[in-house]
Amino acid sequence: MRSILKLIASVFLALNLIGCVKKEVLDDISLIEGIGFDYIDKKNILGTVVIPVYLPDQPPKSNTFSTKAEITKSILQDIQRQTADPIVTGSIEVLLFSKTLTEKLGILPLVDAFQRDPSIGSGLYLAMVDGETKELLAGQYGIRGTATYISKLMEHNIRNEDLPKSNLELFLTDFYQEGKTPFIPQLKQIGKNKMEINGISLLKHGKMVDLIEPKEMFFFKLLVDKYSEGMHLVKIDSGEAAVRSIHSSHNFELTKRNPTEVTIHIKVDGIINEFTGQELTPKTIEGLQKQFEKDIKKESLKLIKRFKDKQLDPIGFGHFVKTQTRNFDFNNWRKNQYKDLVVKIKADVKISESGVIE
Repeated sequence: MRSILKLIASVFLALNLIGCVKKEVLDDISLIEGIGFDYIDKKNILGTVVIPVYLPDQPPKSNTFSTKAEITKSILQDIQRQTADPIVTGSIEVLLFSKTLTEKLGILPLVDAFQRDPSIGSGLYLAMVDGETKELLAGQYGIRGTATYISKLMEHNIRNEDLPKSNLELFLTDFYQEGKTPFIPQLKQIGKNKMEINGISLLKHGKMVDLIEPKEMFFFKLLVDKYSEGMHLVKIDSGEAAVRSIHSSHNFELTKRNPTEVTIHIKVDGIINEFTGQELTPKTIEGLQKQFEKDIKKESLKLIKRFKDKQLDPIGFGHFVKTQTRNFDFNNWRKNQYKDLVVKIKADVKISESGVIE
C-alpha cells in the first residue's frame, strides 16, 4: 500500500513539474535558422539573422533582419525589436562569418556565446563567407529555406565530396586541443540564388591565416578525414580516368625519434567510372594506381610543408606525437621539433574496372 501511495505521489509531482515548463507555440515565435556576422570596425559588427516564413502550399520564404552591435554584446536583443514574435535560437543550423571579420577580429568571441547556449546543438555548422554574410543570406536558395540549403550543401559535400567533417563541436575540440589547428569551410555566392564551397579556412587564435583551395581539398581530406564516397581524376599518357566511389582511410605511425618522423599510411579504394583512352587493360589500371599514389604523395607533402612553414597543424601531428611520448613538452614542439618533423606518405591505391565509358 505504501509503495502504491509513493507511485501516485511521484506521478502527481511529475505532472506538476511538466505544467511548469514554458510552452512555445510554433505559430507564435520566430525560429532563427541562421546567423551571419560582418565586419564594421574594430569594435562593431553587423549581425544578420535568417528566419523562415511558412506559407500554405508554398516553399518557405527566408526573411532576414540585420542590426549593428558591439562585438561583445548580443545582437538578438536589437533584432527582437524588428520582429513581430519572440525569437528563438534553438533551431539554428548555420553560423557564418565574413572573411574580413575572420581576418581582422577573429571568430572566438562570437563562437563562445553560442557554445554557452544550451538550446543550440553541437552539430551547428560554422563557415566563413568570401564576401558579406548579409548579402549571401539575403538570397533565396532551393525550396527549403536559406539556412537549410546551406546546411544540406555542407552535409552533402562532407558525405560525398571533398569537405572534411566540420561543425561546432569539432571546431571547439580542435581549438582547445593543443597540437591541432581548427578549420572551417568557406562559402561564396556565385549568383543571385547560387553559392558554392570554394575552400577551407585555417584559423590561428580564431583568425584566418591560410586557405585550402578547392583543387587541394581532395588531398587535405585524405590527411584529416576519411572518404565514404568521392571522385578524383587521374592522368596518364594513355588517357584520363575518373575514379569514382572512392573510399579512403589513413593512420599515423611514429617511425623515428630525434628527429621525429611520422609515416602516414593512406589507403584508397575506387572504381573507374570513365576513361578517355582507347582500351582499359590490366596494365593501364596498374599505371593509374601508381600515378594516383604518386599524386597523393606529392600533393600531401606539399600541403604539409606549407603548414610547417606557417606553423599550422590542421593534421594534428602535435597531438599525435603527444599520445606517443611521455612528458611531452608542447613549447619545445612548437619552437623546435615541429619544424624538424620528417613526414613520409605511404599510399596504397586499389582500382577496379567498372562502368567504363570510352
